[in-house]
Amino acid sequence: MKAVLCEELTGPKGLVLKDIDAPTVKAGHLLVDVKAASLNFPDVLISYGKYQMKPDLPFSPGGEGAGVVAEVGDGVKGYKVGDRVIVMAGHGAFAEKVVVPVMACMPVPDSMDFKTAAALTLTYGTSLHALRQRADIQAGETLVVMGAAGGVGLATVQLGKAMGARVIACASTDEKLAVCKAAGADELVNYTTEDLKTRLKELTGKKGIDVAYDPVGGDFSETVIRCMGAGGRFLVIGFAAGDIPKIPLNLTLLKQCQIVGVFWGAWTMMDPAGHMANMKDLFAMCADGRIKPLVDDVFALDDYQAAYACLTERRVKGKVVLEIG
Repeated sequence: MKAVLCEELTGPKGLVLKDIDAPTVKAGHLLVDVKAASLNFPDVLISYGKYQMKPDLPFSPGGEGAGVVAEVGDGVKGYKVGDRVIVMAGHGAFAEKVVVPVMACMPVPDSMDFKTAAALTLTYGTSLHALRQRADIQAGETLVVMGAAGGVGLATVQLGKAMGARVIACASTDEKLAVCKAAGADELVNYTTEDLKTRLKELTGKKGIDVAYDPVGGDFSETVIRCMGAGGRFLVIGFAAGDIPKIPLNLTLLKQCQIVGVFWGAWTMMDPAGHMANMKDLFAMCADGRIKPLVDDVFALDDYQAAYACLTERRVKGKVVLEIG
């Protein structure tokens, strides 16, 4: 079978496409023929050895995908050959076949295609967990989304609107902001051409920001925290800008706000029932049109380098998907 492999931790440009032996199914696992897999920022980090998960070399990246069950391992109940499934592999989905623990799989709704299924779990799962369990966002609160046109950012714009928030989308170009507007954002801020602090203070007035969602990091994080309101929750999602900000802790005192870490992958294992309840809600919101994953670009497995370039060069709006089957 074909698989994208990381043989040394030199980043996406060091990845190679090879023909390797197909994996063998194990007890408690499913062997899945992968039909589509989406790219996420952790797929970049893992290729440098900078992600929380550090698989042994060589390995295939690809944290999430969707496909068809090819073989069922001993002890597995509820699945049969031919079932359509979402796989939350952690890694391994950038290949024609992957073996995944049954607990990391869930059925694909009949109305959902493979590309949408592959693009839903990580971004929308992260964002719903952040807004619901970590921020306890309430209808009418103001939500600021940094990097709002990216995968998790756009998911948060849609979910924030579905949960009744007033959404301020912040992105680096007017083209990206137009995508955010189409996704339901109430207000738009171009932090390349506008002063972010001034605009956020204008848009939130004396009350300040209730919830901020930051998957970018870098210099703007402190700026956003300086605009938080009393009781505000600043959600730490990731560091797509590359730099991990060093926030003066006196700001949390002066602003009476919280800095809240969000590690969705760890939470899914700590609270699998809560995770499955969130996923059930996401499927329902997808079915009735309240959310709709935007798949910006689709590439063949052979074109994985072009797919990675979309992500690393920050050109993507929504999600990038590899079509494998």
